[in-house]
Amino acid sequence: MKKILALVAVATTLLLTGCSQVGSAATLGSTKISQATVQGSIDAILAARQGVDTSQMQLETGEVLNRGQLRFHLLTALLREVGKEIKLSVSKAEIDTRRQSIIDQVGGEEALPNALVGAGIAPKDFDQYIEAISLSDKITQALTAAGVSEADMGAQISKLVVAKAKELGVTVNPRYGKWDPTIADIVASDAAGTAVTPTE
Repeated sequence: MKKILALVAVATTLLLTGCSQVGSAATLGSTKISQATVQGSIDAILAARQGVDTSQMQLETGEVLNRGQLRFHLLTALLREVGKEIKLSVSKAEIDTRRQSIIDQVGGEEALPNALVGAGIAPKDFDQYIEAISLSDKITQALTAAGVSEADMGAQISKLVVAKAKELGVTVNPRYGKWDPTIADIVASDAAGTAVTPTE
């Protein structure tokens, strides 16, 4: 009997730890970002830090790092959705070309790990980061062609992202913070509590 109870206890523990990793960190419409995805980015960043000199870097840690990595995945998903609406996407060839350009800019392959650690980007997320900035650039180009001035560009892109987030609906696991729909961003739970609610 004790053996059976012990096995049940082990199985339950495995199930619970499995659930915590496959649980949702955030959802955007039908798109789910799992806790395992976010944790994978965090673990990769922490592992990459071991191989470089971080003494002169301002690095995110703890809750800020967790929130920052979820923000990265969520913002990429939002940019994809905005891009989809205006028929924009980024091809693998475009990502490859831009990756090489960034590598050249930072001083070659040897300097890349240092640059990624400094920027808070997991090596495995480098292509996703390139996709996000490429999408942002393409959206900027489309808005410029539509007559949006450079001075208004940031506000206009923010407006598109906020509108898309409201349209699809975003939920964020409270362990990462709280979703602020007015700015389409994840904020610290305590900070959100003291924020002034804007009047419509």
